[in-house]
Amino acid sequence: MNPRLPPGLYIVATPIGNLSDLSQRAAATLAGCDVIAVEDTRVTAKLLAHIGAKRPMLPYHDHNADRVRPDLIARMRTEAVALVSDAGTPLISDPGYKLVRDARAAGVPVTTIPGASAAMAALTLAGLPTDRFLFLGFLPSKGGARASAIAEVAAIRATLVLYESGPRLGAALKALAEGLGPREAAVAREITKKFEETVTGTLAELADRYADAPPKGEIVIVVAPPGAPEAPAEADIEAALREAMTRLTPSRAAAEVAERLGVPRRQVYEKALALK
Repeated sequence: MNPRLPPGLYIVATPIGNLSDLSQRAAATLAGCDVIAVEDTRVTAKLLAHIGAKRPMLPYHDHNADRVRPDLIARMRTEAVALVSDAGTPLISDPGYKLVRDARAAGVPVTTIPGASAAMAALTLAGLPTDRFLFLGFLPSKGGARASAIAEVAAIRATLVLYESGPRLGAALKALAEGLGPREAAVAREITKKFEETVTGTLAELADRYADAPPKGEIVIVVAPPGAPEAPAEADIEAALREAMTRLTPSRAAAEVAERLGVPRRQVYEKALALK
């Protein structure tokens, strides 16, 4: 028999495909909690069967979260409540953060049991820079909103990580190619499952590949950061300095122009002194 857990909220990461990836700590937490808040009871029931446990489950998802949350918070004062998603780490691209926020506001202890995440797994498979990355979740489904979302992050010097569905993959890749240019990218799907696959190429190549052949399964898109920007022309630096020096001292003007154009401050300051 599993020992009873102290009251509070337990955020439990579950496998993204292969049930053997569930950690011993996560299994013990699920088996020892009083109730599990789940996205889909059928999915979590299979996971509980895998570890030989039976626990009460309460649906908690986009459509009922606001109604269910107060009761869950109240139960956490005397019971151990586990939060799981259908796959991976809760709160990553789902509304679970509101439960954590309200639990903390109510003085309820919050514990995380880390584990699998499709975004992190895809980063390890893509062969792209991982020192700085930005998780975008799902892009908007409508073309205009999707293009705006891509334009908003186009200049960020970081690898981009996105979730997508099979039927929308071709359109998403085409929009990314149009908005970001010929960047290297990877499409990882069915990670940890039997038919795991990672396909790499430019965004345009991947868009062509999946345009008329939408794949099945859970999908992560990983996009390389932009290349190094071109250095501004000397004439552009001088013009910017002349304008700035009508408002500021040479030192402050150089600092402003250096930051705006991405040029070493010493180089700009020397030019400002020469202009003066």
